Amino acid sequence: MRITDADIALAHRLADAAGAAIRPHFRNVAVETKDDLSPVTAADREAEQAMRALLAAEAPRDGIVGEEFGTSEGATGRQWVLDPIDGTRAFIAGRPLFGTLVALVVDGWPAIGIIDQPIIGERWIGAIGRPTLFNGAPARTRPCPSLAGASLATTSPHLFDPHQAEHYMALIETIADGNLRQGPLYGGDCYNYGALASGHIDVVIEAGLKLYDFAALVPIVEGAGGHMCDWSGDPLTAASSGEVLAIGDPARTEEVLEALACGH
Repeated sequence: MRITDADIALAHRLADAAGAAIRPHFRNVAVETKDDLSPVTAADREAEQAMRALLAAEAPRDGIVGEEFGTSEGATGRQWVLDPIDGTRAFIAGRPLFGTLVALVVDGWPAIGIIDQPIIGERWIGAIGRPTLFNGAPARTRPCPSLAGASLATTSPHLFDPHQAEHYMALIETIADGNLRQGPLYGGDCYNYGALASGHIDVVIEAGLKLYDFAALVPIVEGAGGHMCDWSGDPLTAASSGEVLAIGDPARTEEVLEALACGH
């Protein structure tokens, strides 16, 4: 899978274009409700439109998968996967914990990923075969000597179905090791994965994600020394179900999977 400097430069320009569309709306936003009852704003739509216009000019044969405007088929085996605002609820609340996600997926495999926080000016970029960068400097996950006491984040436990919630609670009990006051971090959406890549969180767990929610995260976490997989331990691809794990220290992967499997 060949990734070029030009691909990475285009990914940066896409994030720049989205940020320019988003910033005027921050803390000045009107909210609508989509058919699936999730919120959407003009900033979501304008940011994705800006990215699509750039791709139409610079990569017209590549496909596009976007949260707001669906899929445009391409002719190259490459898809640009766009989530203009991952964490729309945080954006609506005026909390700068959302991010723009830009990914290049090649033959179903995530190859380039950007998390861009356009309000506080933070950006992670990862690409296959290259180290992850945070604002231009190398980002690294941190060692996690024991799963007990590890720092775990998820956007919301209410996003798990009852079966998933049982497995999630089994993992929480293992991490808490009898001290449930040391609970998980809630909120954060894609920002949690950037924090993990920079060594501030040990585990992130989510379910119900779409390709545009997770494709950008894989090269970032893995290029920083971490590991991403589904709840069965399989790699994340365009065909994955949306159950997602990010583990900062790959040595803890089997323990995380075993703890999840204890849920009934």
